[in-house]
Amino acid sequence: MSKEKTVDMTVGEPFKLLISFSIPVLLGDLFQQFYNMCDTIIVGKLLGENALASVGCTGPMNFLILGFVFGITTGFTVITAQRFGAQDIEGLKRSVAANIVLNLIFSFFITIFASLLVTPILHLINTPDEIFKTARLYITIIFLGTSANALYNCCACLLRAVGDSKTPFYFLVIGTVFNIILDYVLIKFTPLKIAGAALATVASQAIAGVLCLFWIGKKFPVLKVTRKDFVFPKGFLKQHLNIGVNMGFQFSITAIGVVVLQGALNKFGALKIAAYTAATKVEQMTTVEATVLGVAMSTFAGQNLGAKKIERINEGMIKSSVLSVILAVLSGLVAWFFGDQMTSLFLNSKTMEPASYAEVIKTARLYLRICAVFYPSLFLLFTFRETLQGLGRGFWPLVSGAMELLSRVAVAYTLPRFMGFTGICCASAIAWLLGMIPLVAAYFVIIRKLQKSLSACD
Repeated sequence: MSKEKTVDMTVGEPFKLLISFSIPVLLGDLFQQFYNMCDTIIVGKLLGENALASVGCTGPMNFLILGFVFGITTGFTVITAQRFGAQDIEGLKRSVAANIVLNLIFSFFITIFASLLVTPILHLINTPDEIFKTARLYITIIFLGTSANALYNCCACLLRAVGDSKTPFYFLVIGTVFNIILDYVLIKFTPLKIAGAALATVASQAIAGVLCLFWIGKKFPVLKVTRKDFVFPKGFLKQHLNIGVNMGFQFSITAIGVVVLQGALNKFGALKIAAYTAATKVEQMTTVEATVLGVAMSTFAGQNLGAKKIERINEGMIKSSVLSVILAVLSGLVAWFFGDQMTSLFLNSKTMEPASYAEVIKTARLYLRICAVFYPSLFLLFTFRETLQGLGRGFWPLVSGAMELLSRVAVAYTLPRFMGFTGICCASAIAWLLGMIPLVAAYFVIIRKLQKSLSACD
């Protein structure tokens, strides 16, 4: 096996390995958030608050579909990481082939399915008339580019499965820079306007995906497949499907709750939607590191499970959890004290009425301060969820997603009646807390079972 680019996480000090793996993932996420921020700033400042609301109200739909794509592409590579940890090259290559087949099939059908759902869902979530057409145009283009999103995610996840978190970051940077430039050009200098923002996103994802694919073919012989690798043993594809589809549905179940919440939010009008959109962008910026340790732990757990090093998994989990809480507290302080300044980045005070501008800032502040208190729940949720996925235990993350869904639906249909917009602000915080609890309990039960099983074999 070529060791030039791959990283074996079954040997070495766990904490150092997790940190070194996490840094490129964090930088990649920061660039992704930087792009998202620039995209929103460009739309908000060049096209106004209605265009900002149009992009914002499609966010949950975007999460629903592309979250499922991210979930399945990540889940399909869990077996890849386990085969790498077990030093099973034949099984590793067959897993790569399985990823190719399954991602091609799912991308095709998801593109058709998602495109047909756009109009019904926008009606279902009470999208205001003044932003309906622009919202539909924007999200339809995004969904038609699903295969570009899947290509990058698939290649990035395969590279991470063999311990390389740097290469996906490099190509994400290239895609992000291209995206920002194309975003500005298409919105400012062409009649495409909001459609230009969507086209820029799809084009940048395609570029990043093609670059990753080229690099795998050139530098990673361990990931290169031949015709014989597409001959799968009985049940091999089913193994990948069980984990991948579970992860996909887990993301989608969570997203359904967000869509329902968006429907409740839309009743408050375009100004509140714009404030919520800006606030959630700030939330994403301040919690970007929440997913990082989870991604690292998924690969770490998968490789070490393949190597049958259960105690090592638990050691990494404990250290990651402590670091997650520390980062959550620091992130919460940033959101609490600097939320107003960060929210203002997405608004154009020169074109907005002073009263409207002040209302958006005040509304966003309320959302951010409520959520900031619950950041530790969110950070731990990601860490435990991705670790369980890396162990191939997709059921409990699915249960966690269901808890998030039920809590968001319950909040959407109850609290706003009594608390107004404050009830909307409480939804995510409650969902994070209730979603975290079953994951923590399940992890400790599963890790004890694995420890006992390994002891019995010895």
